[in-house]
Amino acid sequence: MAESLERLNEALEHIESRLDERFEVTELARIAMTSEYHFRRLFSALAGLPLSEYVRRRRLTVAGAEVLAGERTLLEIAVRYGYGSGEAFARAFRAMHGVGPGEARRTGAILTAQPRLSFRLVVEGNSSMRYRIVEKEAFRVVGRRIRVRLVHEGVNPEIARFIRGIDQETLRRVGALSDQEPKGIVGVSDNLDPSRAEGTELDYYHGVVTGSATPEDLDGLTVPAGTWAVFENSGPFPLALQHLWRDVFTQWFPSNPYRSRPGPEILRTQLSPDATEADAELWIPVEQGPPS
Repeated sequence: MAESLERLNEALEHIESRLDERFEVTELARIAMTSEYHFRRLFSALAGLPLSEYVRRRRLTVAGAEVLAGERTLLEIAVRYGYGSGEAFARAFRAMHGVGPGEARRTGAILTAQPRLSFRLVVEGNSSMRYRIVEKEAFRVVGRRIRVRLVHEGVNPEIARFIRGIDQETLRRVGALSDQEPKGIVGVSDNLDPSRAEGTELDYYHGVVTGSATPEDLDGLTVPAGTWAVFENSGPFPLALQHLWRDVFTQWFPSNPYRSRPGPEILRTQLSPDATEADAELWIPVEQGPPS
């Protein structure tokens, strides 16, 4: 795990050395010895904000220092940090600092800074994660689908309303199609934005995993064969479920020879009678990563 974090920190140094240049995420993924897809997700989980947002805020932080220093024109600074016009730079600058660059230079305003990040290993508690690795043939997800916004904390109100709106007869028909793991009605998230930022959109399916064909009046998703990491936990609903995803990316992936791959995430939840506690099983598509 320490070696994985060291490589991530080397990628952060690469960002710092190129704040005034264009660079590709593939460069960072290569330094971290992982895929671009996994690098974006791992960064977001560890940093608490998307990679693109971190880079934007770091650029505006150092640009703010140059605005106050007064050694370059505002247009020179705008171009230096990747903005095509002074107007675009001024909008972004104001959104972060609460003041325009011209006013900041004239008044010596107090600006907002995005500190440089570095990742380090912190050992907390003595709890263990329950997981298994499953090789699974191609299958379908069959049920009802909706496009919703991502919510990191608390119940997702769009998903809650959507589930309440599915009639019992439809749920019975869908449930009868379940013929393989994970069994029963599941929640499936697909087509998530790589940043995993709050408010970005995803496809949510309320349905089952099956080998059966999709009935004409239901929605279906075909999932190719592959490897899955399956995690289990129990705790308060919905917080424990959302923390499970976080812990998978901040604790399990950095210390295991796997990385995430594109594909849907599947969550099977069993609620307590009062719906305050839940037993959860989370399926994440994975592949073997490069050797440490």
